[in-house]
Amino acid sequence: MFPYPSGVLHIGHLRVYTISDALNRFYQLKGYNVLHPMGWDAFGLPAENAAIERGVNPAVWTKQNIVKMKEQMNLMASNFNWEREVTTCDPDYYKFTQKLFLELFKNGYAYRKEAEINWDPIDQTVLANEQVDSEGKSWRSGALVEKRLLSQWFLGITKFAHELQHDLDNLDQWPEHVKRMQRNWIGESNGVEVVFNVSSGEEIKVFTTRAETLYSVQFVTLALDHPIVKDLKLADKDLQSFVNHAQKLPEGSKEGYMVPNLFCQHPLDTAKKIPVFVAPYVLGNYGHGAVMGCPAHDERDFDFWKQNCPEEPVIYTVTNPEETKMDYVQPFISKNGVMNENAKEFCGMSTYEARDAVADKLTNLGFGKSCVQFKLRDWLISRQRYWGAPIPIIHCESCGPVAVPDEDLPVKLPELNVLTKTGNPLVKSAEFVNVKCPSCGAPSKRETDTMDTFMDSSWYFFRFTDPQNKDLPFSYDKASKFMPIDLYIGGVEHAILHLLYSRFISKFTASIGMWDGEHSNGEPIKRLVTQGMVHGKTFVDSQTGRFLKPEEIDHSNSSTPKNASTGQPLIISHEKMSKSKHNGADPSACILKHGVDATRAHILFQAPVSDVLNWDESKIVGIERWLEKMLKYCSSLCSDKDIRLLSTTCFDMNQQEIKLHNGVQELLSSITMSLEQTLSLNTVISDYMKLSNLIEDSIKSPKIRKEFSLLNLQKLTTVLYPVVPCISEELASILKERGYDWDQYRWPLIENIQKSKLVKYQVIINGKKRLIYEEAEEFVQDTNKVIETLKSLPEAGKYLNDVEIKKIITKSNIISLVVA
Repeated sequence: MFPYPSGVLHIGHLRVYTISDALNRFYQLKGYNVLHPMGWDAFGLPAENAAIERGVNPAVWTKQNIVKMKEQMNLMASNFNWEREVTTCDPDYYKFTQKLFLELFKNGYAYRKEAEINWDPIDQTVLANEQVDSEGKSWRSGALVEKRLLSQWFLGITKFAHELQHDLDNLDQWPEHVKRMQRNWIGESNGVEVVFNVSSGEEIKVFTTRAETLYSVQFVTLALDHPIVKDLKLADKDLQSFVNHAQKLPEGSKEGYMVPNLFCQHPLDTAKKIPVFVAPYVLGNYGHGAVMGCPAHDERDFDFWKQNCPEEPVIYTVTNPEETKMDYVQPFISKNGVMNENAKEFCGMSTYEARDAVADKLTNLGFGKSCVQFKLRDWLISRQRYWGAPIPIIHCESCGPVAVPDEDLPVKLPELNVLTKTGNPLVKSAEFVNVKCPSCGAPSKRETDTMDTFMDSSWYFFRFTDPQNKDLPFSYDKASKFMPIDLYIGGVEHAILHLLYSRFISKFTASIGMWDGEHSNGEPIKRLVTQGMVHGKTFVDSQTGRFLKPEEIDHSNSSTPKNASTGQPLIISHEKMSKSKHNGADPSACILKHGVDATRAHILFQAPVSDVLNWDESKIVGIERWLEKMLKYCSSLCSDKDIRLLSTTCFDMNQQEIKLHNGVQELLSSITMSLEQTLSLNTVISDYMKLSNLIEDSIKSPKIRKEFSLLNLQKLTTVLYPVVPCISEELASILKERGYDWDQYRWPLIENIQKSKLVKYQVIINGKKRLIYEEAEEFVQDTNKVIETLKSLPEAGKYLNDVEIKKIITKSNIISLVVA
């Protein structure tokens, strides 16, 4: 995933790009044509807010940051295809973001409507539902989100809801927790659409998954922007006042307004009148903007009923079969129950039986039908800010919303030197706003909203396949060649934002023939890897709970750091890195101090890819020693003038060399599997160390020829390249300077394990097994040599020295001796 150009790469960037670069280099050595591109997600509020604070144009701030971050990426030896670099705030890029919007508009997926929206009072802009957290706060500013009614642009992601839900089953190389998050957000539900006739002559449609609770319905609630509410508030000033008030209420508020003289007719009991409320907790863009209230069997409805009609009873129709007496103080929300006498003709049925029976009766009466509903709502992309891709629409009084012609794209942002915190400056730019209608030529107004930045990032990987195309976002052939992405690495925080939007745009572009997505169901990503966060070590004062700065800590006793001013021991933990906790780590400083290879290997070695990494720079010393040791023994081996290079095809290995060969091949196999399949990159580093230790021991062994050690050192040099490319290049340089040349950029083949010519002999003395001794098969042919050898072994000599050996028997792998 490409970064936001904030001006500095943090240690989390170092982790994700080290992972991707190691895999990029590995697949290149395996002979693949690897596309490892990089770009910048450069529009958005942080740049605009920074520009306001600094009094500069956000374009200037963004470009400066890109230069800094690119230098840092080069410092960490990330091998990107810079010739394919994209920047989303570049007009040559957002021209095609606008083109994609117009394709959505042309095909009926982009539309404008008045709707209840999420308003961020700090950043002064609209937020998509996905950008509001579970506490009703903005994902970026942290402000409590307000509800407002505004005309906004939406993208019809719900038209792909079924495919987005069910195609998750085919993404077998995605983490299960990411797929679960998307399933829950899309929220496919099977239920019944119930029709309530209204006393005003209209009807209200409600979707429910609990049709069996229909006789518990005690009210119906409408969203603030429901069509009936829009009509009623024209004549009802109290309702208009409540709607205005409700738009500012916090998420989850249970305030309601009972509409006077308006009732619904119960579809199964036409004599029963049901009051109608208006409330902000009902969402206008989910279902039909109405809910049926069953206080007895829904917690939210129970809370609403108790707040607005506290004196009214609660009607239970489902009871717990395991309880003889129900406690009617709280709602019974279990879906497993038995229908009671309040359920009338359905009394005695299980909830599951009653659910189907009620649905059938509603269908027969014409008051309902079975259907599928989704929690997912259309993607709201309008943003009332300057720093984003302008929406390429012109509003004409006669023609309505008209697409900007292709030849007039991109609709460029006007250059503004001064930005203010409040409002959208585009609204005030007469030169930008006042245009002629492309259709009829009448004076018209340009759309001043800009697009959500997730629109820019929803298709950027397609642009990587064809970055120089001047006419199209990407060509059919190039996109079809490279897509879907084989391996995509990034944070899990984008599970229901970037990743969901990307799937939608990918499926849409495939559906209109922009690329061949048939073989992948239009899915953009084959394999997804979500790396864990990097946490930093924090030091907290045990008395005050304050996070201490580095200069406030006494490290003289490394095992128990203390407060430098009070001498009190500190509470130590690892937490998400932040300035307020003084636990951040600068990747550039680490690289400059320890070297890029040591830093890369250390960050991979500390934890499995998917786990949280507790950053501890002090442990990098072990990595440094290992790298230095490899350089030393490589230099030592190459300084031996008598070594000549042999080919493995004619190398007749002795027993010790067979053992070395087998050990090397087992580790090469493990390293290859870790890089190619399991992505257990921490074990790659430990396998590297084992492999280098094997080769170092072989150099010291008098029984292993130096030429054979050299062959395996060449293999080690190659397999090190993905993670520690600089050390790999240095080892190759030392070897080649000595005259040992080979293709260092070709991953070594995994060779067969050689069968050992040694036999493991069980040595039995006077009927008791005393040891196992490994020797050649012909060893037992000379009994005198057998006895002499065994006497020389400490574990056997104590039984054989100074005693009479009466008999020796050798059979298969057994040596049996009888002694006096």
